[in-house]
Formats: sequence, structure tokens, C-alpha cells
Amino acid sequence: MKKITIGVLVLSLYSFNAAYAFKCGRELVQEGDTRADILALCGEPDSVETHYEVQSRKLRFPFRTQDYQEIVEVEVEEWTYNFGRLRFKQYLRFENGVLKEIKSLGRGY
Repeated sequence: MKKITIGVLVLSLYSFNAAYAFKCGRELVQEGDTRADILALCGEPDSVETHYEVQSRKLRFPFRTQDYQEIVEVEVEEWTYNFGRLRFKQYLRFENGVLKEIKSLGRGY
């Protein structure tokens, strides 16, 4: 029984590959941080791409028979940091100035 539990734990760790944070110096960068916070911690990114997206959000009201759909325009910035060949490159996606997604890319150069 103990071997099965350990095996399931190991398999679940291998399947969990999403990055929700990374270290910049001694500080931790995580989803929910602002652009200004990350610039102060990590400095200027290696690349920045900016565009706008239209997103729809469903507004639900309790005890109502009808839901409303709101369409908003969101400013999206995609940053890439390259910390050198000993660390992974990091991809950051901001929506309206707030960090929404972090991905670890391949090794830096």
C-alpha cells in the first residue's frame, strides 16, 4: 500500500508542469504581481510584445433568470527574460498590467 501511495505521488508531480512562480535574485515573482513590481525585482526584460485582445466575461447574478455577457478590451504584454545558460528562460503574460501567466521555456543562451 505504501509503494502505491508513493508511486501516485511521484506521477502526480511529473504531470504538474505549470510554473506559477520563479526567483529573480532573492525575491519570488508570482501571478498577481504588477509590471512595476517585476521591473523593480528583475530589471528590463529581453523582449516585450504588446497587443490588445477582446475578451468576453459572463456576469452572473444570484436569483436572476438571465446572465449578462460583458465584452472588454484587454491590454496584453508578453515579456521574455533570459537569465543565461544555467537557468530557464521565463515567459510572462500581463493583462492590464497584472501578471496572469508564467511559463518556463528552454535553457537560456
